[in-house]
Amino acid sequence: MADWLLLIPWNQIFTAACGCFLSDRNYIHLMESNLDALQTTIEELKNRRDDLLGRVSIEEDKGLQRLAQVKGWLSSVESVESQFNDLLQARSTETGRLCLFGYCSEDFISSYNYGDKVSKMLEKVELLSRRDFEVVAQKIIRKAEKKHIQTTVGLDTLVGIAWESLKNDDIRTLGLYGMGGVGKTTLLASINNKFLELESEYDVVIWVVVSNDLQYEGIQDQILGRLSLDMEWERETENKKASLINNILNRKRFVLLLDDLWSEVDLSRIGVPTQENGSKIVFTTRSTEVCNHMRVDKQIKVDCLSPDEAWKLFQITVGDVISGGHRQDISALARIVAAKCDGLPLALNVIGKAMACKETIQEWLHAIYVLNSLGYEFPGMDERILPILKFSYDSLKNGEIKSCFLYCSLFPEDFEIEKEKLIEYWICEGFINPNRYEDGGTNQGYDIIGLLVRAHLLIDCELTDKVKLHDVIREMALWINSDFGNQEGTICVKSGAHVRLIPNDINWEIVRQMSLIHTLIKKISCSPNCPNLSTLLLSGSLRLVDISVGFFRFMPKLVVLDLSGNSWLRNLPEEISNLGSLQYLNLSRTMIKSLPVGLKKLKKLIYLNLESTRVHESLVGIAAAFPNLQVLKLFDSEVCVDDILMEELQHLEHLKILTANIEDATILERIQGIDRLASSIRGLCLRNMSAPRVILSTIALGGLQQLQIERCYISEIKIDWKSKERRELSPMEIHPSTSSPGFKQLSNVRIFGLRGQRDLSWLLFAPNLKKLQVGNSREIEEIINKEKGMSITKVHPDILLPFGNLESLNLFLLSNLTEVCWNYRTLPNLREISVRDCPKLPEDIANFLRLAEK
Repeated sequence: MADWLLLIPWNQIFTAACGCFLSDRNYIHLMESNLDALQTTIEELKNRRDDLLGRVSIEEDKGLQRLAQVKGWLSSVESVESQFNDLLQARSTETGRLCLFGYCSEDFISSYNYGDKVSKMLEKVELLSRRDFEVVAQKIIRKAEKKHIQTTVGLDTLVGIAWESLKNDDIRTLGLYGMGGVGKTTLLASINNKFLELESEYDVVIWVVVSNDLQYEGIQDQILGRLSLDMEWERETENKKASLINNILNRKRFVLLLDDLWSEVDLSRIGVPTQENGSKIVFTTRSTEVCNHMRVDKQIKVDCLSPDEAWKLFQITVGDVISGGHRQDISALARIVAAKCDGLPLALNVIGKAMACKETIQEWLHAIYVLNSLGYEFPGMDERILPILKFSYDSLKNGEIKSCFLYCSLFPEDFEIEKEKLIEYWICEGFINPNRYEDGGTNQGYDIIGLLVRAHLLIDCELTDKVKLHDVIREMALWINSDFGNQEGTICVKSGAHVRLIPNDINWEIVRQMSLIHTLIKKISCSPNCPNLSTLLLSGSLRLVDISVGFFRFMPKLVVLDLSGNSWLRNLPEEISNLGSLQYLNLSRTMIKSLPVGLKKLKKLIYLNLESTRVHESLVGIAAAFPNLQVLKLFDSEVCVDDILMEELQHLEHLKILTANIEDATILERIQGIDRLASSIRGLCLRNMSAPRVILSTIALGGLQQLQIERCYISEIKIDWKSKERRELSPMEIHPSTSSPGFKQLSNVRIFGLRGQRDLSWLLFAPNLKKLQVGNSREIEEIINKEKGMSITKVHPDILLPFGNLESLNLFLLSNLTEVCWNYRTLPNLREISVRDCPKLPEDIANFLRLAEK
């Protein structure tokens, strides 16, 4: 060894030693300054990480998926942060060994290695900090979205034929044709689900509804909505949308399912690639001519059911009435009724439901007589089958229920109608009990909806509080109105994206109910004379900017006016004051900032919806202006309840439903002390509130359905279930809503940016909660704390396990969350789950939720 050292010149040894102690590689001397720099850089990196997570969260809320490179960067940051924490633990030990003014160490090797790690980590952190992401997420494209299918009879063979056809490389375009109501959509849905269930080589299956009034841009919007929510395409031109679709689909093997084509569709105009790449196009239509015009490679006819299949479906639909030996007489008559349906599945379902409660021979004989008397000789399918379907309409109990059903035809094809909104329309039109709350008018509305659903005249939409009409049933409703109603009962529907101007063919003088929903009308400049118009639905028109001063001038009987969802509409004309009969006014989700002075002349108004508007002015004088107001919705608007507005609200003697925003804890406490106001609250938004304690009374807020808490600092949220108003009840007064504590109607809770809370165990007092969103709250460690939860259920044994009715759970940006609830594995109704950026959630919980989400 000594001999080897003699071979190295001493000047080189001296130079190397100086380099170690005096150069920028002196990790010992630079240790403390590098540590300080590292700590500062780490903090900056964490801030960049939080900013990036915020951007990612916004994109993921739109349905996008974070990029792999974003995931990798976040993972690197997490790893670096962990390594930095390890270095910090050793800091005091290593810096304590320094000597000679920090140029040397008592344990040279240990300090040198430590300083080397600090220096290299500083370089790595600085490199990570320089990384910038212009795009953070992309569209999640699932292979297919499952479609709900009702019980089918006789379709299995056709599904097999269609599936074998699609496996043939020579067949690119497949057409399924048949009369309305024969089951084409069900067949297409079965094909869609088969792609979902079976492994295949296709990248994406796209479902598009092509209704009679839906044009090219509507088709493009549905395709782009499935493919590229990360792009700002909504306001692009048709040509630009076609280019976007073509660019995306050219890189994929896709299946395009087009439901309900009424005429030839130019696929190249939409942007669908025409070159052969193994992709498939399948569509349904009522016309063989459409199949020919679309130049399909194969077409399959969807026939009505055979007599045996029709009888089987009819038996399933009617149920016990025609089953059993003692029902032989009725069974024979039932076969005659089933035969009248000509094997059409829709007719068999509708008529079958109408007959399900008919238990006497006389009722079945009457049904046969009615069906025979309606059997006119009509040239086309619609004229032949609609009179048969009308039997179910005629079987409705009374004229009010029939009016409620016909009202549903005001909405576009395949439109999902909110039940609550539909009931409000019916009440204002006078179809059902106007005393909606004390005497059960709202319950009556839900009862009618249930009756129409059970009669197969309405379809209940899964996972939503909405209903819709089958397109043939909708045709029947419009047919009944035009052929059987008098002129004053005329319904006029001009909805859909193809409507860009107010149509010229409207006979305004006889129209009673008018629908211009989801049009592309930009400006309304006409002044129609509408002496009989009672309903005007002008909602969801994405481009509506201006309504002329004369439009509302001659509508003396207008009762319902819905302008909701017109996101570009900023003003209302003063002539709205002419609508002296108006009872329902919906301005929600518009850009309206101020209300016209003339609005205060609408003394008959009972429903006013300003939710999600920019109206920020004080509502001083609202009690005098609208003395009959029963419903006032302000949720998520700029209007907050203060002392002045609360005074006004107390003077609204008929107020029964209120949704409100509150920023002051004192106001919240006061409003809960006013019985009539508190009991009317259905939606409550607490925002920008700072308070050591907030008390929510389950008795005062017994009607609460929706709760939102955003950007609040609240140290404690306390549930008061036995306030001073609670008293001993006699046995005759005991009711489920009073015999146990809790917000029985609270179904939707959203919590964003809440500080001061480690857990949300108070949610146990919402036993019927269906939808829960919690996000961007760093202090929350548990949703339901087991110890607190057990103590609550011990005092209140009627409060069972948490979230027994929860259907949707969305958790995001909860950096300290470690627990959801102790029974998370057994939630019986949970169907939708999204968990993002909850790094401390234990792996077993996170994995379970990820699997459940899939």
